[in-house]
Amino acid sequence: MHGPMPPLNALRAFEAAARHLSLTKAAKELHVTAGALSHQIRGLEDLLGLKLFERRVRAIALTRAGKQLYPGLQTGFNQIREAVAGLETPGDERVLVVSTPTGFAAKWLAPRLHRFAAAHPDIDVRISSTMALADFRTDGVDIAIRMLRTDAPPDAELSVEKLVDLNFVPVCSPKLLAAHGPFDTPAALGGLPLIHDDYRAGLPGWPEWFEAAGVTGVDVDRGLRFSSPDHALDVTIEGGGLFLAHDVLAYDELRTGRLVIAYGLVLRTGRAYHFVCPRRKQGLTNVKAFHAWISREVAAVDWCRSGGAGSL
Repeated sequence: MHGPMPPLNALRAFEAAARHLSLTKAAKELHVTAGALSHQIRGLEDLLGLKLFERRVRAIALTRAGKQLYPGLQTGFNQIREAVAGLETPGDERVLVVSTPTGFAAKWLAPRLHRFAAAHPDIDVRISSTMALADFRTDGVDIAIRMLRTDAPPDAELSVEKLVDLNFVPVCSPKLLAAHGPFDTPAALGGLPLIHDDYRAGLPGWPEWFEAAGVTGVDVDRGLRFSSPDHALDVTIEGGGLFLAHDVLAYDELRTGRLVIAYGLVLRTGRAYHFVCPRRKQGLTNVKAFHAWISREVAAVDWCRSGGAGSL
């Protein structure tokens, strides 16, 4: 196409709308109204003489022309974002922003972080604890600890390295074990109070554990429910019932005896905690230091994988 370059704002509006397939989400990202965004896109369509979107009820879809235009614009805007984000200054490496799931931050990372601070007093670590995945382009995050499938495909923009596999094991407090145990068979767990962590989309839970154990007839829907694993672990420590815990998150409580393994049947998840960062930041001093430190911390842990009641 020959002629004047379309307005950059109109191209940004189209790229954001095509990426989200939502005018509302694109407008929110660009801090404009949906009406203003729609006006920019219609102006671009008029300039090009082509329809870029099909307007549907509560949705939009790319036309053939939109599908042809989008990949090149997405690549171009990604390169612009990376070029701007790549303007690192010496002062930037004094601050390291780490995004982690709330449970991992509370139960595993936070108790160990003082060792990193002592070894690297020149690096100011800031933990962003959230259930949402970090957007490295917009959130100001340098590193993320993410729970991903172990067979997840590689990402061209991100460096992803597995830290530790994630498995589930039934745990309880020593006083609950003393009052109702020992649990010689998995069926013995069926009548005890169950504790649930509802933040487990796509992950196995009590139904899968009892099925793997060959136990039927257990009402797996009863019991206390929480939206984060750290709260569920706190209740379990107080003797509130049995919890099917992340072995990673329960490790310190098992190591110190505040929790015990009720029965040594481990449920594999096919997920693992991974160290994730943009490839463009791999060489930064603070990123390399944190990567080396957390890798050593993980390697030093004798992760529980099996064992009978009360063993680690």
